[in-house]
Order: sequence, then C-alpha cells, then structure tokens
Amino acid sequence: MRTVDLLFFMGQSNMAGRGEAALAPVVAPGMGYEYRAVTDPDTLHPLEEPFGVNENDPAGVYEPGMKTGAMVSSFVNACTAQTGVPVVGVSCAKGGSAIAKWLPGTPYYQDAVRRARKARAFLQANGYIIRHSAMVWCQGCTDGDLHTPKDVYKADTERVLHSFMQDAGAQTCFLIQIGNQRDEPELYLPMQQAQEELASEQGDIVLVSRQFKTFAAKGLMKDRFHYLQPAYNAVGTEAGRNAAAYWNR
Repeated sequence: MRTVDLLFFMGQSNMAGRGEAALAPVVAPGMGYEYRAVTDPDTLHPLEEPFGVNENDPAGVYEPGMKTGAMVSSFVNACTAQTGVPVVGVSCAKGGSAIAKWLPGTPYYQDAVRRARKARAFLQANGYIIRHSAMVWCQGCTDGDLHTPKDVYKADTERVLHSFMQDAGAQTCFLIQIGNQRDEPELYLPMQQAQEELASEQGDIVLVSRQFKTFAAKGLMKDRFHYLQPAYNAVGTEAGRNAAAYWNR
C-alpha cells in the first residue's frame, strides 16, 4: 500500500501556467505524479511541466497549447519536502474563466468533478491510500476585468469551492491570491479582498500565497495578466510550503 496526497489544481490562467516549462524545477523522483483523467486514465505519470498540457476535454476545460509552464512542480517539491508524502496532481484550469463559468452545473465544474472522481477511483482501485485531498485554487483576474461586484464574486467563489470540495471528497481549499493587473493595479483589489475575507471566515479555505501582487514591481510579469516562470516558481514554493505546514500543524 502506498500513501499519497491528492490535489486538484484549478482556476484560470495563472494556475494553468503561462510560463516557460524549461525554467521550472524538476520534481523530486517518486514525489509527484500526474493523473491524466482525460488522455491516459489508467496509469500515473511522473509530474512535470508543462503540467496538464494535454488534458483537454472539448465538453469541459479545453485550451490546447496554452499551458506552457506552471507553479505546480515547485508546489509539489516544497510540499513533499515537508511531508514526505508523494502528491498525485490533477489538472483542471482554464484561462480567462470568470467565476460564473465555474458554478455547479457548468461544463467546467462538471469536468473538474469528473476528473476528481476518476482520480480517486483509480487510486483506490490500485491500492493507494489517500491521506489528504485538497483543491488548489487561483482565479479572479477575469472577474476584476468584468468588474464583478465584490459581494457577488465572494458568494459565488464560496459556492464553487464548497460545492467542489463536497462533490470531489476534498477536505480543504488551498487558495492562492491573485495578483494585480499590471497597468491598472487597483482593478483586482475587490477580488483580492473577497479572497482575504473567505480565508478569514472559512476554516477549510486556507490562503497559502499572496505573492503574485509583488511581481509587477520586480519586473516578473510577461504581460498585463501573466507572469514569468520565476514568479510561478516562487508562488508555488510558498504555497506548497504553507500547504504542508497546514497539514503538519
């Protein structure tokens, strides 16, 4: 029997990853695996960047060629260095997706639940013990662009996170706060504030990184919305370390 932690990496483009895979860390051998619910559901693959690049379902999350390098490998390295427990990761992130597109019953939501349930069933059928299961969520830039009212964004996000946790059997949401729009730094503040409030009010929503909003000043943004790979690496490392600390508390 092998014990693993099962993580669902979800949200929009900065979770999907718009970096450069060659600049991402290599995952420590035996410590990170990708479960490919769409393309190869009968095995586990060593986790590598670009994570989830081919996991495209035309009926759900579909963005061929868009995932170029993410925070996932650095998250897994930092987390497993603290826990000693391998991570099985499942990709379900879609660039440009507003929170309304993730509400229960939508194609993205249903796709995410399908992937999560297939991963759980595969692991259980193959003798793995799932120690912890969590979603890792980073989303909200599009809602800033759309001027979604903060209270609407907050209520919808809480509904998405808690519904998914229930439907996927996850105990926790590790929340990665979005950064700032490079040219209009005030634009995303209502979404960031909603994320702060959710994490302070809900015991199962844990804010594991606020670092994205520091990168414009450091020249680590590649455009108004996305980041260079060193920024993804830094956020992944911080978030993975904090997720492990939450589990080890």
